[in-house]
Formats: sequence, C-alpha cells, structure tokens
Amino acid sequence: MTQAVITGTGLYTPPDAIDNAALVASFNTWVDAENARHAAAIDDGQREPLAYSSEAFIVKASGIESRYVLNASGILDPERMRPDLPERDNEAPSVQAEMGRAAAEEALAAAGIDARDIDLVIVACSNLQRPYPSVAVELQALLGAGGYAFDMNVACSSATFAIDMATNAIRAGSLERVLVVSPEICSAHLNFRDRDSHFIFGDACTAVVLEADHLAREREHFTVLGTRLTTRFSNAIRNNFGFLNRLADSEADAGDKLFVQEGRKVFKEVCPLVADLILDHLESQSLTGESITRLWLHQANRHMNDLIARRVLGREPTVGEAPVILDRYANTSSAGSIIALHLHRHDLAEGDVGVVCSFGAGYSAGSVILRKGNAC
Repeated sequence: MTQAVITGTGLYTPPDAIDNAALVASFNTWVDAENARHAAAIDDGQREPLAYSSEAFIVKASGIESRYVLNASGILDPERMRPDLPERDNEAPSVQAEMGRAAAEEALAAAGIDARDIDLVIVACSNLQRPYPSVAVELQALLGAGGYAFDMNVACSSATFAIDMATNAIRAGSLERVLVVSPEICSAHLNFRDRDSHFIFGDACTAVVLEADHLAREREHFTVLGTRLTTRFSNAIRNNFGFLNRLADSEADAGDKLFVQEGRKVFKEVCPLVADLILDHLESQSLTGESITRLWLHQANRHMNDLIARRVLGREPTVGEAPVILDRYANTSSAGSIIALHLHRHDLAEGDVGVVCSFGAGYSAGSVILRKGNAC
C-alpha cells in the first residue's frame, strides 16, 4: 500500500518580537489611563479598578516569555493595542499568502522538489483574512504550484486535520504530493486589553510537504503511520467575529468578537481528551507510550503539555521528549505543533517514533504518528 511521508517542513518567523516586560508595560499604562478616566465611579464603588498584569503572572500561568508578531508597534501603543496592518490593494499579495510563500519555499527546498510538482495546496489555519477568493488558491499562484487548492479551518487543529486529509489522498492514490501551509496571524484576534489572555498568542507560519513513499525513499523522511481526529462541541473557547455581525445591533468591537476562553474549564476538559486520543491511537498501531521518542504537542500552555505528556508516557517527560517552543513563540494556534516538529526532529534516529498532536477550540484534536524512515 502507498504510504504518505513527510519530506520537508518550513517556518516563517515574523521580524518583530515582544517580550513579557514590554507587553506588561503597555498593558499597565493602559490600565492606569482607564482607572484615571473612571476614577469617580471607582471611588463611588460603582466600578472595580482594573488590575495590573505582570511578567511573573504570565510565566506562571502559561510558560510564555516572548512572542513573535507581524507588527509590534501597534500592539504596544496603549491607545491602539492591536497590530497595525494596513489593507492592501487587491492586486498585491495578501499577508497570509506572503507568509505562506516564505514557509512553503523553505519546505519545498528541504524536500528537494519544485512547486510545479505539488498536486494540492491546503491553507489550514484558525483565522483566514478573507472568505474568498481562497488564500490557498492565491498561494498556489504565487508558488506556481500545480493541481488545485483550498482553505480549511479547524482552529488550533487545522494543520493536523489537513495532514490527515493529505495522507488519506496519497494513500488512496489520487494525489502524490501535497503542501499544507498554516499562516497564523493570531495577534489580530487577541484582545490585548484582557489581563487573562493578552499574553497568549504570537504569529508564525509553517509548511509541510507530504509525498507518496515511492517518490522519497532515497531522501530523509518521516512515514505517517496513522492519523486520528476527534471533535467535541464546546463554547469554552470562542471567537464570534464574522460577516453576520454587521446585521446585528450589538457593538462590532465587543469582547466576544475576539478570542475568549474559560481557561480552567479548557484545562480540565481538553487534557484528558487529548491524552486518551493519543493513547488510543498508539494502541491501534500496536504502540504504547514507551514506544515514543518524541511528542510534538500543540503549544498553548506549558502546564497542559506537561500533564498530557505525563499521561501518555506514564512518567515525567524530559525536555527532549516533549520539546517546548511556546516560551519564545507563544501560542501560534495550528502552527505550534508543526514548529516543534520543524525545530526538534533532526536528532531522531532511523526507526524512532513520534506523535504530532494539536488541540483547541471546537473542541478539536488531531494525532499524527510518525516514524523516521520507512514504515517497517
């Protein structure tokens, strides 16, 4: 049977970075201004004063120390507190297509193939900058890729869900080469005036090349042993921004039009869901936690990753077994687990097994089991 193999990955990292100190300084300056503006109501007991954020709070809550973003100046401006990304002319490449091109070109070079050899381009991410025309079709044109293209969104699980689709198409023999690209502009949907979440997200783009195994036996590759997906509806992570907002009388910039979550509920419900998904998936491949050399987990929260890794491995994970990149990249949604794969796979030996797993809003979770080299 034809197997799907990963032959190349790519990563686009934005030029701007914001550490916790700068983010906290901006937030606290805004807090001072808001508390001064509402001083009378606060003194009368009609309004609670806003609380400061702190570097210690952010690191303790998430493990995040810094994040890359497409535009730092707009985010750090206490009077704006959102990225400054001007609209582009329709004839200019979109922001996401440009990010995608940078990551895709690196992945194609690593795979040693030309964009013309690609049969399908999938742009899979949490937030697409427009409904249509498809960003994937635009990226296909920028790259000069063959075949066809489409966009898909399964929130933070978008990349693994797209890898599942690519794997199944290659196994069925309908396609031979697929490019999965995840351009995540998470800073654009983050409420930088919410103390509980203003530090969570960063921006990045990843790309993955998957090919039929007979095309790649002489090149370094990771064989996809299996994929498994699951979804369970929940409102605990939500973003209500959409084109129907303009039809309602509610405020267009209300807090629920940006990222909102019930953090404790997410932690309690998602961790067992993901750990069980991985363990059941391993068992279906006659594998156990002891079979795993590497866990490339979704990079949302250090505490979640530690708990999931402990349940899968049956013990405390080492830094090498469950690599963390969220300390410097923050949560980059569907790109996070792929960034971990991209940066932390080259030391694996032939035959080593690892799991890429993403999870997030929906709830959704995707597991991809990889073996370095051929399947057996």
